[in-house]
Amino acid sequence: MRRLEPILLSTRPDVVLVVGDVNSTLAAAITAVKLGIPVAHVEAGLRSFDRTMPEEINRLLTDAIADLLFVTEDSGRENLLREGIGAEKIHVVGNVMIDALTTFRPRWQNSSVFDRLDLHGDQPYAVLTLHRPSNVDDPTILTQLLDALQDVARHIPIVFPVHPRVRARLGAHDDPLAPPRDTGALSAGKGIAYLDPLGYLDFIALMSRARLVLTDSGGIQEETTILGVPCLTLRDNTERPATVTWGTNRVIGTDPRRIVDEALRTLNDPPRPSGAPPLWDGQAARRIVKVLVERGPDRSTS
Repeated sequence: MRRLEPILLSTRPDVVLVVGDVNSTLAAAITAVKLGIPVAHVEAGLRSFDRTMPEEINRLLTDAIADLLFVTEDSGRENLLREGIGAEKIHVVGNVMIDALTTFRPRWQNSSVFDRLDLHGDQPYAVLTLHRPSNVDDPTILTQLLDALQDVARHIPIVFPVHPRVRARLGAHDDPLAPPRDTGALSAGKGIAYLDPLGYLDFIALMSRARLVLTDSGGIQEETTILGVPCLTLRDNTERPATVTWGTNRVIGTDPRRIVDEALRTLNDPPRPSGAPPLWDGQAARRIVKVLVERGPDRSTS
């Protein structure tokens, strides 16, 4: 906030766009509002209804002070109206993450990640991501999760790009973190292959050919929906219910036995996509710009 304020004071933008639900989203929104600069929140209205999640607090507070709320799915609009947000502020525009996925499809389809990992043809594999504090900060919970995932990996190799904040915690697990880019599990057809973090294009490419994705990420639930890849969300809730209604996502919690059972069931009988959620067509950014242009400069909050 201290670093952003002088920039906003010197540039005096007509609007500040904040995206998502991270700490910087809320910090930028508060800074702009205090300076009388309108705020537009992209990905507004998403709710997990779990206030133990830092992201949920960021979403609630950002939406409460925003002037324009750009919503990805119908549940977001319903949540905002229920919270007393005026309908004139809310615009259902689609999902900018899907804009990125579709725009860069020619590039991620030509990723070299498969050559680097020695993954060729129809070789089956799953993809795993973990990063939420509730899953990785408690050594007991993390150990239980990894033990369950090792059971899954006896049936299909799992590619695990390791989030930086998880690396130290994984190193404390009974099975020490393998060297970066260890692909032994892939060549052996079983086990977990621990990798360095992947860039966006490589990671999307990797997910696109996976038989299964296991994750605690919100965005990955959305991306797998468009890719048509089965996704199991290792959480007790989701703020993106459209991925369950329209996509291939199922929220299964973190019980180790259920993780194994659901993973094997999904591999044997993968869900069939029912189509993309409304407006997830790669045009969300254009709709956002159209609203901003039509609205024009507004200093009414000054």
